[in-house]
Amino acid sequence: MTIQANQANQAGQQGITKTVDEFLVTPESEVTPVLSVVMPTLNEEKGIVECIDRIKTAISELRVPTEIIVSDSSTDTTPELARERGATVVTPDEPGYGYAYRYAFDKARGEYIAMGDADTTYDFEMIPQLLEPVQNGDADICMGSRLEGEIRDGSMPPLHKYVGNPLLTRFLNTFYGAGVSDAHSGFRVFTKDALETLELETTGMEFASEMIMEAGANNLTIEEVPIIYHEREGEETLDSFSDGWRHVRFMLVNAPDYLFSYPALLLVSVGAVLMSLSIARLSIGGVNFGIQTMVGGSLLAIVGYQVWTLALFSSIAANPINKPDGVLVGIIREQFQLEHGASIGILAAAAGILYLGSVFGQWLLAGEAALPSATATLLASTVVVLGLQTVFGSFFMSMLADSS
Repeated sequence: MTIQANQANQAGQQGITKTVDEFLVTPESEVTPVLSVVMPTLNEEKGIVECIDRIKTAISELRVPTEIIVSDSSTDTTPELARERGATVVTPDEPGYGYAYRYAFDKARGEYIAMGDADTTYDFEMIPQLLEPVQNGDADICMGSRLEGEIRDGSMPPLHKYVGNPLLTRFLNTFYGAGVSDAHSGFRVFTKDALETLELETTGMEFASEMIMEAGANNLTIEEVPIIYHEREGEETLDSFSDGWRHVRFMLVNAPDYLFSYPALLLVSVGAVLMSLSIARLSIGGVNFGIQTMVGGSLLAIVGYQVWTLALFSSIAANPINKPDGVLVGIIREQFQLEHGASIGILAAAAGILYLGSVFGQWLLAGEAALPSATATLLASTVVVLGLQTVFGSFFMSMLADSS
């Protein structure tokens, strides 16, 4: 490098430093920040300095008062390094990735909040690009998309790149209408107002999913900007299978229609078709429908009905993010009375029992030869089971409603 070029470079660095010193809001500052940049840290001494330096470069471009909040649970020198560079360090009083973010969000004073990991995988110099659509009012949340951008060699395991992230993103888009390409990117910018509409409660890695699920449930607008995903510095803290399962489990338990209602509808429908074909003793394509298929249809119908009642119970006992919206579930939730459900169940069970009683009487009087079709008997047995489930389920539903 020439002397002139070196002098120009030093002058440029001094200019950036001066700009950062002017706009960086430290714990001692009385200035109210416009932007808060939040990073959770767990022994990130290898990456924290580079991340803060990149944030400062973004601050020099944005030229708005900005605070850097490090939510730290480290046992190394991460907090000291962060404080030396003007960051506000807070220490969460409980463990967990999601809790670290939630704890820091409560301390954030900016109108806009940027979040990202402190392991150098995200380039914080791109904060202005993510902030722009949020500042312009085009989005409530803007996310950096790794899958639409560039994933550098060694930065993401193939299992995450080609299976985990695309699959979990597909689940989120299907269950919650997120409409994003990379639901688990941790590099995001959003307004403080948007954050306050989200009822965030998780403490672990599923926090990333919860934010998008809540955003979809609250009809917030999400945009994405392609980003470069870099190789991390320091130890990997993500457990692919256990953390992946936490995401899937959290998504399912907060989407009762996909967990209960739709599988129940499929089971009951297939069961009803099999029973109908068996009662009619039809033969299709050389397949005869008789007592064996009647048994299978009965089991599917009973299991499907039981699964559907779980959707109904969960809509009352729990408060899922994506509430059941089936017409029948909605009607029952709004108009249910114990007496109605119990009466329907008793009538159905009584009808089935009367038929089975008549069959038993025929057997006593004339023996097995006089018995009616076994498929009809099995149908009556199925009606009895469903009727009894309805009776006891109605009492249980009433108990849940009274306690909620």
